[in-house]
Amino acid sequence: MDFKNKLTYWYSINKRELPWRKTKNPYYIWLSEIILQQTQVKQGLPYYEAFVERYPTVFDLANASEQDILKLWQGLGYYSRARNLHTTAKHIAFELDGEFPDNYKDLLKLKGVGDYTASAIASIAFNEVTAVVDGNVYRVLSRFYGIDTPINSTVGIKAFKALATSSIDKKDPATFNQAIMEFGAKQCKPRSPDCSVCPLKDSCVALQKNLVNVLPVKLKKTKVTTKYFNFLVCIDQNKNTLLEKRIGKGIWQNLYQFPLIESEKSLSADEFQLLDLKSTALSNLKFEYSLYNEMDKVHKLSHQHLYTKFWIIEVDKLPKQRISVESLVAYPTPVLISDFIKQFNFNSI
Repeated sequence: MDFKNKLTYWYSINKRELPWRKTKNPYYIWLSEIILQQTQVKQGLPYYEAFVERYPTVFDLANASEQDILKLWQGLGYYSRARNLHTTAKHIAFELDGEFPDNYKDLLKLKGVGDYTASAIASIAFNEVTAVVDGNVYRVLSRFYGIDTPINSTVGIKAFKALATSSIDKKDPATFNQAIMEFGAKQCKPRSPDCSVCPLKDSCVALQKNLVNVLPVKLKKTKVTTKYFNFLVCIDQNKNTLLEKRIGKGIWQNLYQFPLIESEKSLSADEFQLLDLKSTALSNLKFEYSLYNEMDKVHKLSHQHLYTKFWIIEVDKLPKQRISVESLVAYPTPVLISDFIKQFNFNSI
């Protein structure tokens, strides 16, 4: 039994029963693939189910507001995926009459759809012979064939795509693609896989050469930067507060946050008192302040670590852009902010 047959046989016995595997509808497959980018199945499944319930068709998703979509997406991170999801839904609904492109080449033109996602949709929904290459596939192929070319190098990306293409089952690409991804997720795990029960163990180069914990090879990540955030949680006597919308480019684009001041280091209460607040909504307002968290709340993103403090600002009356504290939960916010909203007792002020 060769490589692809062993994988598909293993898959037939060990695959997880997931809702997007029970359909050929490209909308549901596309939706699942976008949600599962940079997200594990366990975390992504509830979001998928929520989106399907709220937006059962691409037209429903296209007609939704971006704010509602971002709110439903809240907690998944990488919010550009949600914005791209909305953009593509509108394109398909209003320009393509609700019909998804039925081939890899045209799927690749959709916003937020790269090589992997286009291959997954094309093969699973339309049975096109096009190989998927994600983190799981890189790991299975690099270990099985003993390849130490960095998977995130230009040479490595091309080489592994070619290898995956040569390995695919041309008669049933949908099953093969799902099988190799599932195999990487459940059997050929990143750390401490149980190679004793692996159906590929007799031919796995990494196992034979004791390289399982070495492969795949990946080039070092971009240097992580550190930032210091000071959020101003303003509360007036009528239990109103302030939120601002992030309109600049970035991972939190179009999400809401409390007014923010960045600093060069973590601030003490005395240092906070010396901040220039003229450019904030607190300019010319009399207020009292207190520090909610003495220790910085550290929020780690892929490219930066945020050291955050929440400052409670008590004022008599806030400017007209104020909102009630009860309405905070309706706004899409970064998980850092939403966690604070859940934990803080606004009625204590």
